[in-house]
Amino acid sequence: MLEYLNTYHLSGLLLGLFTFLIIGVFHPLVIKGEYYLGHKLCAKLFLLLAILSGIGSVLCDGILSQSLLAVVAFSSLWSIGEVRQQQKRVLRGWFPMNPRRKNKYNTSDQEI
Repeated sequence: MLEYLNTYHLSGLLLGLFTFLIIGVFHPLVIKGEYYLGHKLCAKLFLLLAILSGIGSVLCDGILSQSLLAVVAFSSLWSIGEVRQQQKRVLRGWFPMNPRRKNKYNTSDQEI
C-alpha cells in the first residue's frame, strides 16, 4: 500500500486528508468531553493522549504513521486550550451546561 502511495506521490494527500479528519474529530471530542467529564478531567485526558501519541510518534517506524501520531499529539495539545474556551462558551450560554454539574462552575474567578 505504501509503495502505491509513494509511486503515485499520494502520501502528502493522504496525510492532509487524515489531518483534516483528525482535527474534525477533535472538535466534537472537546464539546462532549467538557459536557460529560468537565474541563479539568478532559484537559488531563487530552494531555495524556498528547504525551502517549508523541512518544508513539518517536518510537514507530514509517513517516506516515509518525506524522499521523504527531498530528494527534499536537491536536490534543491544542484541544487543552479549546476545553478552556469551551468552558467560557458554556458560561456564555452558547452551549448547553450539563445539569448534573451546574453548580461546579465557579464564575467568580472566571473571566467570561
